[in-house]
Amino acid sequence: MKKKPDWFLPGMAVAVGLAWAAPGPGAHGGWLHPELLTKAGIALIFFLHGVALSFSALRAGTLRWRLHLVVQLTTFLLFPVVGLGLLRLAGGLLDPNLQLGIFYLCALPSTVSSSVALTATARGNVPAAVFNATFSSLLGVLLTPLWIGVWLKTGGQPLPLGQVMLDLTCWLVLPLGVGQLMRPWLGIWAERNHAAINVADRGTVLVLVYTSFCDSMRMGVWTGQGAGTVFFTLGACGLMLAAALAGVGAWCRAWGFPAGDRIAAVFCGSKKTLASGVPMAQLIFGAHPGLGLILLPIMIYHPLQLIVCGVLAGRWARRPAKVGIA
Repeated sequence: MKKKPDWFLPGMAVAVGLAWAAPGPGAHGGWLHPELLTKAGIALIFFLHGVALSFSALRAGTLRWRLHLVVQLTTFLLFPVVGLGLLRLAGGLLDPNLQLGIFYLCALPSTVSSSVALTATARGNVPAAVFNATFSSLLGVLLTPLWIGVWLKTGGQPLPLGQVMLDLTCWLVLPLGVGQLMRPWLGIWAERNHAAINVADRGTVLVLVYTSFCDSMRMGVWTGQGAGTVFFTLGACGLMLAAALAGVGAWCRAWGFPAGDRIAAVFCGSKKTLASGVPMAQLIFGAHPGLGLILLPIMIYHPLQLIVCGVLAGRWARRPAKVGIA
């Protein structure tokens, strides 16, 4: 069967285009009431994640502690260190909002669905991928705002961590927990309607992308930001992805991981979540006028990681049985 084209990536371009053409409805004070719409959308996304999350699959992947260490240290330590190095090399040449956006990308947790799907395609350790991707998302609720707080504090802009953590708990963790509690009644329904839930999830993210860019467009944050900004961000994202892939691969080889574990580590350790990154940005940065520019790096990194990791998954899927990966 011919695979249908993915509508999500073009949808992001449409959402940004709408924000440029008509920012009023989604800007602060607009008739869409983004201050309410975004929080409702965030709660919906994480409720659906909770309903869809299989704890039996999560439990099956808990024993590979060295694999988990590689993934989580790559996600929450290697990425921020690499990002800090790139930003130091760039000096003061970048817009402060773009600098914050690059570091925000580095501080984000891993993806869930695409990491697990690519691991399955490449015949990797799927239970370990489920555990690491999910555990990364939960860790991100704590570690992502802590890293952003460190970055802002060095620039003399302290982050109100108490309020941020309260918002993340109320609008991310609580809906996720409620969804998990409802799984005994909604789990079968969720499995049967996986495609519809995926559409609702991604559609909500696109609405959040639109509202995230509206204030930036209306307040002229993008004035003077030309193609050079996009190409620099693309180059920075490419360097960070390459560093993550090389670092995870070297670590796995040094510890003698079997092929299945290496595949799970590579895909979980190199990915960054757009689906959770946009809602988290809404809660961490609120009505920040530069939110659109802050989100630019993760919006570029998202398709880049899918393309590169998709090629790797296809290559590793074709390997003979009981043969390692190169």
